[in-house]
Amino acid sequence: MRSSRERFSGEEGVGRTTGTAAAPCIGIHGKERTSLVKLRFLRGLVVLPLAGVMFVGGQFTTHTARAGYTGPDNEIQARIISGFADYELNPNNSLADQSQQPSNYQPRGSNTCSVNISSNIKINQNCLDLTSGGGGGQANNETSISQDPNNPNNIIASDNDYRRGDGSCYSAYSTDKARTWNDTTLPNDEVSGQPFGQALEYFEASGDTSVDWDTHGNAYLACQMFQRPGATANPDFSSSVYLFRSTGNDGASWNFPGRPVVTLNDSTGTGSGLIDKPYMTVDNHVGSPFQDRIYVTYTNFNFVTGTAYIFESYSNDFGQTFNGPHLVSTTSGLCTITFGAGTGNGNCNENQDSQPFTGSDGNLYVVYNNYNNAVKGQDNRNQMLLAKSVDGGNTFSPPVKVADYYDLPDCATYQDGKDAGRACVPEKSGTSNSFFRATNYPVGAVNPTNPSQVAVSFGSYINRNSNEANGCVPTSFSPATGNNLYTGVKTPGACNNDILLSVSNDGGATFTGTTTDPRALTTVTQDAAQATTDQFFQWLAFNKLGKLAVSYYDRQYGTDETTGFSDVSLSGSADLTNFGVQRVTSTSMPPPTQFRGLFLGDYSGLTAVDNAYPAWADTRPPGAVLCPGSGTPGNPPTVCTAQNSSGQPLNDQDIFTASQAIPSR
Repeated sequence: MRSSRERFSGEEGVGRTTGTAAAPCIGIHGKERTSLVKLRFLRGLVVLPLAGVMFVGGQFTTHTARAGYTGPDNEIQARIISGFADYELNPNNSLADQSQQPSNYQPRGSNTCSVNISSNIKINQNCLDLTSGGGGGQANNETSISQDPNNPNNIIASDNDYRRGDGSCYSAYSTDKARTWNDTTLPNDEVSGQPFGQALEYFEASGDTSVDWDTHGNAYLACQMFQRPGATANPDFSSSVYLFRSTGNDGASWNFPGRPVVTLNDSTGTGSGLIDKPYMTVDNHVGSPFQDRIYVTYTNFNFVTGTAYIFESYSNDFGQTFNGPHLVSTTSGLCTITFGAGTGNGNCNENQDSQPFTGSDGNLYVVYNNYNNAVKGQDNRNQMLLAKSVDGGNTFSPPVKVADYYDLPDCATYQDGKDAGRACVPEKSGTSNSFFRATNYPVGAVNPTNPSQVAVSFGSYINRNSNEANGCVPTSFSPATGNNLYTGVKTPGACNNDILLSVSNDGGATFTGTTTDPRALTTVTQDAAQATTDQFFQWLAFNKLGKLAVSYYDRQYGTDETTGFSDVSLSGSADLTNFGVQRVTSTSMPPPTQFRGLFLGDYSGLTAVDNAYPAWADTRPPGAVLCPGSGTPGNPPTVCTAQNSSGQPLNDQDIFTASQAIPSR
């Protein structure tokens, strides 16, 4: 559920804007855009009673009231809130897709429903429930995966799991290097009610998971948990992040209750804020001054001030208690536009998609998307920033620019009005089958053999293969949503999203992308066919020898680029300049039909202590429904496959992985 959970940090997210204020370098388009943002923001303040979110000890709390969740009040928040959270919190989406159901329906021997596809191994082992029209459809997406650095046989994975009808944090573990898997259930419905002024708190939905290991073989899972006002009569709109520990049994079970990382108490339902898009890492470097410290970063959306700041909390007692929140997205000269929103925590006030990671020297890095940059004329770039902590997460340096990037295009503009308000990855043809929400985000890691070398990968729609020279031209922002517009989106050989790499060799002080335009940056997608096709939803990891691996969805194979199908590929490099590429999926995956085709998660994971183990949401398993006319008097229930209204066979979303040697060139 983790975000562009549309992009809240929960599941599906908000649209984001890159508007402009009246700065000398800004074109008229930018000024108009900022005016639109301000108008929406002010309209929210006028219509709604003032409410706020403030710190109280280690948590956020709200005051004054607003009636339930109606979504962000300004355009920039609507653009950047995670897909998971926005989809889940919308009362119209109170259940997972009700028209389809999982594929792995029949158990096979004693291995439940462990149906693999060639060398692609299914991680979630459950036999999935059958939809008859009134229950939620099952799906699995937004993956995280981690290999124990001290015992690489042990791997844990987590994802958003909808087998109960709504999103929930689930996990699985393997003790044989991903050959076989077992499911585990997280005890995440009930937590202490102390942060909420009551005996117990029962959360209605959860997701946006992440997993990691400490140096003693304990596994950890971070989970975003929240209420869904509007879907039920419960007014509670509290949100939070909780941590669960698997103590010495390799992810086979988890502690109860979970420990609060951060909480936002909104039990009266003011709807004034949301804790979104958390991600967790553990400093599992033996000898680090902060060895075994657990770090969690997240976005605090304040729907009253219109801000979205990045915060961090840490635990130095193996997840028993947490210290924080600590502000990550501090003030910077890189942030020149504030959208008329609050600046109480600095002028970098619109951020999302944070990811923490550590080096062997104990330094903590947090990379994230920022939208406060100025643009000229029709340009619609944004920036990826990085903050560094050298004191174990207590304070952070001013951010440095990792790179500029160009986000994916506005979906409704190019895909027949589908998924309005979100970006997506349109196929290059007259059809509009690929409309699940997607966004470009950064992922970073430190070379374990060189703590001064920091690598950050990210997607960009403008790059050395996709730019004005071949007909892909930025044309500012959609006046309706603030999402990016381009010429050449549906033209074969014109626009395509590539995965780029920005590298620091001085401990994050400067990056190759700090002053280099995305049109000239290194791309990790170096196969010839990738120059004219889309790659997206990437993750990055070094192996223990310092070789870099990057996994991602890839449309270079077969007819993927024109049909909206996708594969998964893995790129690898020993010098961070020349990359080999290999296909991971054995056959192509169709566009998703779960969630009415709107949601495939917000990211996909990768771990690589020795080999690389990407983890992705796979749509090849067919869906199943109750056959029409069956399950009635005299007609026993039977199981059928089915098609949606567009004639596409219904499919499921299951989590898959594969063991891959890291390629090189």
